[in-house]
Amino acid sequence: MLIYFVSERRVSIIKSKIGKIIVPCMLVTSLMFIIIGANRGEVDTVFTKAIRLCLECVGIG
Repeated sequence: MLIYFVSERRVSIIKSKIGKIIVPCMLVTSLMFIIIGANRGEVDTVFTKAIRLCLECVGIG
């Protein structure tokens, strides 16, 4: 019952006027940060850390 209420509330927030403004702004902001990070060369850093984390979880690294 609680999960249904929470999901229904989220849907009502997204459908509201504020939600129609906030959702596109968040999308544009997130895409902007992804592009900035890619231009700074952060992709290599993220992949390197992901590989190390996976190898440590398996017990190899």
